[in-house]
Formats: sequence, C-alpha cells, structure tokens
Amino acid sequence: MVLLVDAGNTRIKWARVQGEKLGTRYAAVHGRLSTADYRRRLFGKHPPERVLIASVAGARVNAALAAVARRAHIKARFVRVPRRAGMVTVGYREPWRWGVDRYVAAVGAVHLFRGIAVCVVGVGTALTVDLIGADGRHRGGVIIPSPALMVESLLSQTHGIRRRARGGATGDGGFFARSTRSGLVQGSRYAAAALIDRAVEEAGRLLGKRPLAVLTGGEASSVRPLVRNPCVGVPDLVLRGLAVLAREPQRRP
Repeated sequence: MVLLVDAGNTRIKWARVQGEKLGTRYAAVHGRLSTADYRRRLFGKHPPERVLIASVAGARVNAALAAVARRAHIKARFVRVPRRAGMVTVGYREPWRWGVDRYVAAVGAVHLFRGIAVCVVGVGTALTVDLIGADGRHRGGVIIPSPALMVESLLSQTHGIRRRARGGATGDGGFFARSTRSGLVQGSRYAAAALIDRAVEEAGRLLGKRPLAVLTGGEASSVRPLVRNPCVGVPDLVLRGLAVLAREPQRRP
C-alpha cells in the first residue's frame, strides 16, 4: 500500500494505491493543516508502507510531510524530474526546471491516452500547457496566471476596477458581461480557453495533427466548457501519474 501525495501551491491531494487500484481521493487547503493534521488525515490508523510525494508547496509543507513519515518509520520519497521516466522524455534542457507537478501530470496523461499526442493543461494557481508527443517526448510548454490569479492581480493593482467589482455579480454565463465583477471572471476564463486553443493549434502545425487537450487542476472545470478544440477533464491527473511512478523501480540519482 502506497500513499500518493500531490502538494500544490494552495491545496494538497492524496490517495492510496495498491497495485493499479487508486483509492478514494481527498483534498484540503494545506495552509490550514498542522503536522498533527497531516499525521491524522493522510496516514490515519493504518499507515502505508511508503509515501510518494510530488510537491511544489514549499519548504514548510515538505518538512511537515517528511517529519510525519519519519516519526512513523515510513519511507517517504519526493519525486524529482529525471531526463526520462514513466514513458515521458523531458524536453527542458535542464529537467529540474520543469515543475514536478507538470512532469507527473504528463506521466498520468501519457498512460491514460497511450499513443496519442496531448496538451496537458494544469489550471491551478498558474495555468500551464505542456505538449507531449505520441512518443512521450515533451516538446515544451507555456505558463500564464490562472483565471483566479488574473482577477486577483486586477483587484489588487487597480482602484477603479476594484471599487466597481466589489459586491457585483460573479458570472452571467456569456462572453459579454453586464457587471464589472462578471467581466473580470468571464474575461479571465475566456482568456485561458483562448490560450489553450492557440496551444492546440500551434501543436497541430508542429506535429501535423492536433493533440487532445487534457485539463486538470482546481479551476479546470470552469475553463473546459469554453475550449473549442476536443478536450477532456481529469481532476486527479497528478495522482494518476504518481500511481504510475509508484510501480516503477526506483532509480539512483
């Protein structure tokens, strides 16, 4: 039994896997969790045999996870981005500069959609798009602020927009909004969807065939309906990628 942990910028998700069977998925905002919470909620009454962690959460969360595992005498491994593993070949000149969450999500997508080129889209605190060819080769990616971060930046950096957006309607369901707040929300979501469509089109020119867009992350469900190209949503893509890596023999650094 292996505990899989996806520690993102804001939230932490976890599940247990035995063989190829992924168990119940859980999630929480990690800023609200203490070390005792990690021990109680993640490890429970029946601790796992080992822990596999993909983390971009920072030193505090990483230290808490490592401490809990150490006290329980459980082997914990933080995933590092290699040149090649999980059927994915990293395209960055320096693999470690590719976010571990993006790498593990790519592993999950490659195994779910074998033999198909994919644009793996993470819509969390940031919005990332990574192109993975049908052969598993990472061709590169782009990063922009997520819709929530776009809205937050405008609210924090402007006076007039912030004042007019306070208390307004949050969404009209169409492109042309009828309140400032709705305009911020809808505009940011359509901007994200437009980037995804452009990425798919650029990838089509590069590969000769448009890839499938695979969306994951907390805000994916609000953006996915606006994407014009074929796309699917996989909320637990990083956990699925961790499940693949948990089955592979551990390599020496």
